[in-house]
Amino acid sequence: MDHTTGPQPATAPPRAPAPADLVPETLLPDELLAVFRERAAGYDRENRFCDEDFADLVRIGYPLMLVPREHGGLGFTLQQAVAAQRRLATAAPATALAVNMHHVLVGVAHTLRLRGDARAERIFEQAAAGEIFAFGISEAGNDSVLFDSDTTAVAAEDGYLITGTKIFTSLSPVWTRLIVHARDDAEPGAPLVFGFLDRAAEGIEVLDDWDTMGMRASQSRTTVLRSVPMPAAQVLTRTPVGPNPDPVVWGVFGCFELLLAAVYTGIADRAVELAVELAGARRSRGGGPARAEHPDVRWQIAEAALLRDGVELQLLRLTADVDALGTAGAPDHGARWFLLFSGVKHRATEAARQVVDLAVRTAGGAQYSRGRELERLYRDVLAGIYHPSDNESVHAAVAKALLGPVGG
Repeated sequence: MDHTTGPQPATAPPRAPAPADLVPETLLPDELLAVFRERAAGYDRENRFCDEDFADLVRIGYPLMLVPREHGGLGFTLQQAVAAQRRLATAAPATALAVNMHHVLVGVAHTLRLRGDARAERIFEQAAAGEIFAFGISEAGNDSVLFDSDTTAVAAEDGYLITGTKIFTSLSPVWTRLIVHARDDAEPGAPLVFGFLDRAAEGIEVLDDWDTMGMRASQSRTTVLRSVPMPAAQVLTRTPVGPNPDPVVWGVFGCFELLLAAVYTGIADRAVELAVELAGARRSRGGGPARAEHPDVRWQIAEAALLRDGVELQLLRLTADVDALGTAGAPDHGARWFLLFSGVKHRATEAARQVVDLAVRTAGGAQYSRGRELERLYRDVLAGIYHPSDNESVHAAVAKALLGPVGG
């Protein structure tokens, strides 16, 4: 890549202090969502990044949702950020999925601050300066995801040199800071190193290889790292291989799963809206009542809404529990935190797939044509099965917690 012309910090114009009553509905008004929804079909058709959406989000301070007000941010709680991402996904799921990864890393800082951990401040400072974070954790064939890595970290004079290949790097055209993890095989126990890479560093190649069924505007391309420097100041933590309660790993895991669940719940929200709208508008050529009065149609739309509502309640509860960290009487789920995080992501993505399927079944054959919104949602929602934690790992983790390891 050309380091002299690569992405620069997406610094927004100077902003007035966020109003005290700022909420997702005022940050993302209906008029702006309508613009995003109109653009989404073109991004999907052309398989290109959501440049205009992203510029609008920067303009309104959206990347600063979870940055505290004293750092120039909006000071949202995680619950509010999840609500905003859910709302954005009703209009532009791929845009929401892309920006999700930035919010995950600022969300880590949010959880660290709630714990009184000073490492949060440097992340907030970089976000406030316009840096855009991305997520370089996924690797082909690495089912352990956060808890192991095929990428190597070689100790250098000031930090590490990182070599490996990361897949599904959303926000590829615009990120300026990439969180990665890698194994330091020279150290006893081969610990994992977590930290940030600078987009301008030598040795980073972003491939133009994103051509997928859905979520096309996220441009979640492959990132190849060849001895990329990670200065000691950008190392966040070192952990043993395997599941562990390190606060950085906990924050990454929890924020990733909850914000993913928000995006797919937003898809379910929109699918229910479209099902209701289309059922009310469709009538048989032979006359008679609207499709909305047909018993089977009514049952399927009601079932879709019930599935969506169940996930909404789970998101509200678990985000509230995270936001309560560090307060007296805050819920402490102990080792179950990871199961709860992965469980809500699993249930949200599976429910969203069922909701979209039910909406398509009630909407008529016209929605099978390319360019229809439900047709695009049908493809977009499928991506949920590939995000960690996937169906197999969720069930394996729960079974292990309940039954113990296979073989005793």
